[in-house]
Amino acid sequence: MWLLDQWAERHILDAQQKGEFDNLPGRGEPLMLDDDSHIPPELRAGYRLLKNAGCLPPELEYRKEAVAFVDLLHTVQPDHPQHHELQRRLALIELKLRQAGLSTDFLRGEYATKLLHKINEE
Repeated sequence: MWLLDQWAERHILDAQQKGEFDNLPGRGEPLMLDDDSHIPPELRAGYRLLKNAGCLPPELEYRKEAVAFVDLLHTVQPDHPQHHELQRRLALIELKLRQAGLSTDFLRGEYATKLLHKINEE
């Protein structure tokens, strides 16, 4: 479980034990999970089709691929012949992410360390 998930789960359980979720408006009613009100009406059918087909925008595909490369690099020894090739491919994906205006800080693990430190302070 990710650090943020653990933190959120802990706070949710605390709130449940305190009864903070009792008597909330909408209690017992179904949730509307596919809220696409932020998508223009003329694009909703296309977006829904792509979503149901498992397609992601290119930036999110790059992000997903980058995370997979980082995980793979953690399992490959630095002296392994493919290690350099994996690093090169990861660098290329990072470049594409930065060109799309996205941060690549999530690949370094620094954020997770800082978040864990912050969670443990509470």
